[in-house]
Amino acid sequence: MPDYPEPDQPGRSEPELPDDLEIPDDLSGLTGSDEPEIAVLITQVADAEALAAACVLAQIEVDAVPTPVGSLAVLRDRTGDAPRTAAARISQVVKGVPLVLVTRDGEQLTCHRYADGADDGELPPGLVLGGAPEALEDLLTGHLSLDELPGVVSSDGIGRLKAVRMLSAVSRKVRKKK
Repeated sequence: MPDYPEPDQPGRSEPELPDDLEIPDDLSGLTGSDEPEIAVLITQVADAEALAAACVLAQIEVDAVPTPVGSLAVLRDRTGDAPRTAAARISQVVKGVPLVLVTRDGEQLTCHRYADGADDGELPPGLVLGGAPEALEDLLTGHLSLDELPGVVSSDGIGRLKAVRMLSAVSRKVRKKK
């Protein structure tokens, strides 16, 4: 093991520091936010309006995006455990329909599968994105914003009674098709 001189011993050179160097008392700003940049739920709910209505019943604010393979719910509250709580609550409202929560923080993607209110565990992002709709990739990469996607339905302005009526109408349409 090499023998290093102790601080303040002859032979040890101290690095030159600028005279105007200030070290802040609170270093928390250096670590970044614990809030992901985007949180999206991938669902098999065919109708974006029905997904927005289900989110209203779960008391979660979203923007629902229609895709050819189901709707996406872009979560507005991404602070703390809000994305996981939202995924659990929405998966309780749409029982029997699993969904995947995808969050992006910098270059890091995290994917969790939820069913009937429970977190079924983490999924590899490559597996999730392999069959994901193009709109999801566009949102996650920042290539497109919500404003640029067609058919986006906001949960704002949908009251609980209207949400129940919307879901009832969708349910009747599905029963008629069978």
